[in-house]
Amino acid sequence: MTIKKRDFLQSLWDFFCSLKLTMFLLISLAVTSIIGTVIPQGTPPPEYVAQISANKLQLYKALGFFDMYHSWWFILLLYLLTVNLVACSIKRLPHILKMITDPATTLSHGLEQSIANVASIKTTDKPEALKEKITSFLKNEFGQPVVNEVDGAWHFFAQKAPWCRLAVYIVHLSVIVIFIGAMIGSLFGYKGYVNITEGETVSKIGLRSGQEHDLGFAVRCEQFTVSLYPNGAPKEFKSILTVLENGAPVPDYTNVRVIVNDPLQYKGITFYQSSYGDAGTHFFTMTDKEGKNPVPVAVSGMGSVVMTDGTSMRVSQATDDVSAFAPGLSGPAAQVEVHSPSGATDSFVVYANHPELNEAYARDHGTKQVIHYKGAQKKMFTGLQVAKDPGVWVVWVGCFLMIIGVYVAFFMSHRRIWVRIQNGTITVAGNTSKNQAAFQPVFQQLVDKLTTQLTKEKTQ
Repeated sequence: MTIKKRDFLQSLWDFFCSLKLTMFLLISLAVTSIIGTVIPQGTPPPEYVAQISANKLQLYKALGFFDMYHSWWFILLLYLLTVNLVACSIKRLPHILKMITDPATTLSHGLEQSIANVASIKTTDKPEALKEKITSFLKNEFGQPVVNEVDGAWHFFAQKAPWCRLAVYIVHLSVIVIFIGAMIGSLFGYKGYVNITEGETVSKIGLRSGQEHDLGFAVRCEQFTVSLYPNGAPKEFKSILTVLENGAPVPDYTNVRVIVNDPLQYKGITFYQSSYGDAGTHFFTMTDKEGKNPVPVAVSGMGSVVMTDGTSMRVSQATDDVSAFAPGLSGPAAQVEVHSPSGATDSFVVYANHPELNEAYARDHGTKQVIHYKGAQKKMFTGLQVAKDPGVWVVWVGCFLMIIGVYVAFFMSHRRIWVRIQNGTITVAGNTSKNQAAFQPVFQQLVDKLTTQLTKEKTQ
């Protein structure tokens, strides 16, 4: 029983130390991340729900596809990869540490045969004299050598950057730190959304799950402005926000400008400028085809109104001067959507200064009522994305460690030089942890320089 238990534990350990498991988990995370890109995250919009079947919708909800990065199976993949990285590091790290802290300082014949870069120099000098010369040479040209005598032969060993062998473990650690930061953000942070009308104050936001979250303070939108390109596309939209604690403005957080890529941060909560919309009131007059029996109608920019015949109307967009979009026309205009009780939708423009165009549209489309635009009481709302991520600094630390680890892993190497004096022959061997092709000319240059120096000193 004990042997079977030991075999099971060994098999389990080998499984978590497997490079195949690492590749499987990395590919799985990459593939499943595509799901979070293709499928909307959070509460699915109605237009998306309408495109898929009820069974598919239930399946997506059961698998957590609408909140994929917090689903149990995605988090399980992250946990498994973390365990895999830790297990691989524990299995291989002792060997690397031994290589760094207790290197082979003598050039045995077995070690010599395993090294690609080996050169021999014949000499008639006494070993005692050569000892001082080679020690000084290695110290000046490569690194402080370790010198010892074994079986009548002098051995010299010098190395550069042995610690760079730890680079891969720094990368492993950075990935684990990033995962920890992501878990902290997932468990103790949140992401939500809020619309604030100009002059209004909110203290709660809506989360992706559909729940409300109390901020613990309030935010007021003092003003919202949007600048447009000549074609009417938004150029820049800007919110002026004030943070309130117990109803009083917070110093240094009054009238703060918030634009895209320049958010407001307060108590670890970040407010990003995301969108905007019309929160004002638009005024219309409904008449019959003869222009009689006028009925005033007010439509909120964020809502719709149901008229006496059962049709509903909402404002898509409006402008104070339609001339930029329709040369030859002037004055205010609004594009409206009218939904009939039968489900038909009609979208058209109504004008303030051109009632004849409104009447012509009604006549051509056979509608009983003529809609005239009278203008609007302007008011905007700002749409803010709200996020709290207490693990963000842990993630940044992990990213910093990853940059260091990747740099060292790709651009630095552990280089070692052995020298042996035995029976009138100086044997020089060199090895590097990576990029042997680049190390070979460096090694040959070192051997040539040593040969030249020994020959020069002998002739003097």
